[in-house]
Amino acid sequence: MLNWKQKLAYGTGDMSISLVTTMVGAYFAIFLTDIVGIPAGKAAIAVFIGRTWDYVNDPLVGFLSDRTRSRWGRRRPFLLFGAIPFGLAFAFMWWRPPIESQNWLVVYYALAYLVFDAATTAVYMPFVALTPELTQDYDERTSLTSYRMAFSILASLIAFVVPAAIIGTFNPESARRFLIMGVAFGAASVFPILVTFAGTRERKDYVSQKPPRLFASLKAAFRNRPFVFSMVMFLLTWMSIDLIQATLLYFIKHGVGRESQSDIIMAAIFVTALVTLPIWLSVSNRADKRKAFVIGLSFWAVIQIILITLTPATSLAVVLGFCVLAGVGVAAAHVLPWSIIPDAIEWDEWHTGSRHEGTFYSIVTLAQKVASSLAVPLALVILEASGYVAAAETQPASAVRAIRVIVGPVPALLLVGAICFALFYPLDRDQHRKIVAELEARRGREET
Repeated sequence: MLNWKQKLAYGTGDMSISLVTTMVGAYFAIFLTDIVGIPAGKAAIAVFIGRTWDYVNDPLVGFLSDRTRSRWGRRRPFLLFGAIPFGLAFAFMWWRPPIESQNWLVVYYALAYLVFDAATTAVYMPFVALTPELTQDYDERTSLTSYRMAFSILASLIAFVVPAAIIGTFNPESARRFLIMGVAFGAASVFPILVTFAGTRERKDYVSQKPPRLFASLKAAFRNRPFVFSMVMFLLTWMSIDLIQATLLYFIKHGVGRESQSDIIMAAIFVTALVTLPIWLSVSNRADKRKAFVIGLSFWAVIQIILITLTPATSLAVVLGFCVLAGVGVAAAHVLPWSIIPDAIEWDEWHTGSRHEGTFYSIVTLAQKVASSLAVPLALVILEASGYVAAAETQPASAVRAIRVIVGPVPALLLVGAICFALFYPLDRDQHRKIVAELEARRGREET
């Protein structure tokens, strides 16, 4: 069993990752359109090019971490040597180079995004693959994930609120403040990764296992029914989160006309999410992860649909009230998909005799990033088609309608899809415990 110090050390690592990825998800699109002045359609190209590198990068790092053998284990060396490049790559995304050509600006930001994604994958993929290696217990994994997601949501809160409070208005004059913010956040993101490296240990029996072959790992993943279901649940949930992150500031600025209060609005969401994490841990322990997932995401889907009815005439109190309700769903979406995925690792070992955590997690995050690399640029293209004017203080009614649809009904439909898969998820607490017990008995026989 893990003690609270080990859980804390592991969870701290997500502070780094969530801090920078949330800032990219929330601010990069509006940075390109309203600060740099790139039209939404061309900004979509930069985002798409940067994200498509993940199609190669994710499975490559996952496979390499499965095969790595070192005195620090399989995953932890990536944390040690990847932390500083990760912070530097993030900082360069927020530099507004002295380039006048919009096409060359698109090239610069596409390359900056590509390098950032490669550096992120180098630490993120091994980090998430540590979860099933630190504990095999069904409920303890939810607890471990709750620690991790507490840091994730706290980092998201900081990433949403601090830049909004310091930058103020989103216009070309804010470019220097964005760069300062990028450098500060990049530097701050290095330390928590190193804390995870120092405070966790990998199981020696996993490190000593024969490295798996790539084809065998991929074959095992797609034959693993619990993994396939959990992957789709995760994919649809995080597509919703990506879309909301990318368009939330547009909605606050143009949908409800409260740009100056964006820090308060986003704080309401993420403070609520942080406070309600223990509720979802309790629901998961009393029922199981699948039921908690269905309840949490159903609630959030309803709130997202209602949010589109808010207008500039809606009082701040009402806006904040709905943000609080949305935060309850955000907490469920953060903790439950991540706590479900590791259970499929033991199902895999039970059937194949090998463990393929790196490959499994790389497939999950690759699927999510492929979808995001299409969904977020598509949202920008829709904004362009709706008449959105880059760096303009007011937008035509058609653009405002498009923003409402992207931030409300579309994520709600994706959440409903995730719920449908959760209803048929094939691995519960009792089944998982039996599998773990059989694996422990099998390992005992092999040692003797």
